[in-house]
Parts: sequence; C-alpha cells; structure tokens
Amino acid sequence: MEDIIAACCQFAIKPGDVDANMARVERALSELAQRDCRLAVLPEMWSCSFPYPILSEMAERTPGIVEKLRRIAVENRLVIAGSLPEADSGTIFNTNYVLDSTGEIAAKYRKVHLFSLYGEHLRFGKGEWAGVCSTSLGKIGVMICYDLRFPELARRMALEGAEVICVSALWPEARIKHWSLLLQARAVENQLFVLGCNGCGSEEKITWGGTSAIISPLGTVLSQAGPEEENILGALQAREMEEFRKMIPCFADRAPSVYVSYQHGETSEKS
Repeated sequence: MEDIIAACCQFAIKPGDVDANMARVERALSELAQRDCRLAVLPEMWSCSFPYPILSEMAERTPGIVEKLRRIAVENRLVIAGSLPEADSGTIFNTNYVLDSTGEIAAKYRKVHLFSLYGEHLRFGKGEWAGVCSTSLGKIGVMICYDLRFPELARRMALEGAEVICVSALWPEARIKHWSLLLQARAVENQLFVLGCNGCGSEEKITWGGTSAIISPLGTVLSQAGPEEENILGALQAREMEEFRKMIPCFADRAPSVYVSYQHGETSEKS
C-alpha cells in the first residue's frame, strides 16, 4: 500500500430522497479530491437510509448511482466505498460498492451480519463473502455496520491481505461508545488501518451517532468527527503498519489449529 490521504464523509441521510443524498455526496467528494484525498468512505445505505415500504424502488435507482460514482472516481482519482440497496433476482441486499479510481467496480460486498434487532434479516438477503478486493491503492476490506461486532470477519480480511478496512455504518447514538471502541479494536488486533464512516442526524425514533473515525494500526485516532455533518481526513502511512507488524508479529505467532477446532458450545478437554 502506498501512503495516502483517506476520508470519511459523515452526513445526515434524507430517507428516501436519493437525489438530495446524491447531490450531497457529489459535493463532498469534489471537496475531498481538492484536498488530495485518494480514498473516501460513505455511510451505510447512504442513498436513502432504510425506507422499507419503498426499498425496492430505492434499489432500482442504485445502478444509475453507481454509474455516477464511477465517473466521479475517474475524474477525481478516487477510490470510493459505501453501501447501497442492491436488487438481485427478487432479493434486496445491503451492498457495499467499492469503485476503483479506474472506474471499475472493485467489489460488491453484501452485508453478512444482518441486524435482527431492527429486523434486517426479514428484509435483506444475507451475504456469504468476506469482502476483500484489490484496488489501485492496495488491498481493501469492506464491512457494513453490525459486521464490526464480529472479529472473525475482520481477521479473515487481514489474512487475505487487507491493509485497510472500510466500515460503512448507520450506528445509533445510544451505542456510540461501542462503535468507537470496536473500530480501535479491529485496527489493533489486525494491525491495519480502519476507516469507520457513520451517519448522523435523526429519523423517527433513532438518532445516528456520527463520530466517524480514522484509526491507525496502533489504535491511534488519526481523525474523528463529532455528532454533526463533517468530512474528516487522515494520512495513512504504510510504514507504520509494516513496522508495527515486525515489532509484534501477531500473524506469525497465531495458533490456527486451536481456533479452528472450537465451535459454539464446545469446550476443550483441558478447560
């Protein structure tokens, strides 16, 4: 991975208003490109939030949105990641699209862990792939919101060569301390950079917590947003990751045979 400036575009998504949200993102990406940003992360379901009664209609707009993002990526030499509703064979997926600076779709990661507390498992199809992709900047892993609570997914991405994990989220203010803690944990335990882009503002009974952050492999908060709309930037220096991995060789010291044999409800004979 080369040294780059990366960013999170935190904003208040207008439910069901694709055009307004698209215009907001276009302005943000243009501004970030002028500040030499090379990687930009958007929130979860950033085109529309979760308007379930019209979710299929929202998903129909996604191909056009992706085409716009491809043009923006090329014009501004940006890699862009953010989740959108994706329709496929009658099923809607919460999908994180990664657009390379070449205009290619580097990945379409479908959310693996659906948040049952909010009924996502009743409305979305479940992904079956750990999202690691090759881009012009290096290997990037992508997650969506609730995925952050599952360390196994992040470790799988790290083992597959991810140097940065981008997390798109709509994480509520009520549990925002968990968000900040987990972003740092995923960065430190996998010795890589983590970019967490959250939404902000309120809709119905939920207030989204903002607090988007860019975390170094050492767990240092390189940049963090407050609770309102804000673009944050941070410098990702590959040397920091390489030196930390040499100093504390966690990957070389792993004991996979111990982990693989464990399943929920089992205990080892020595426990």
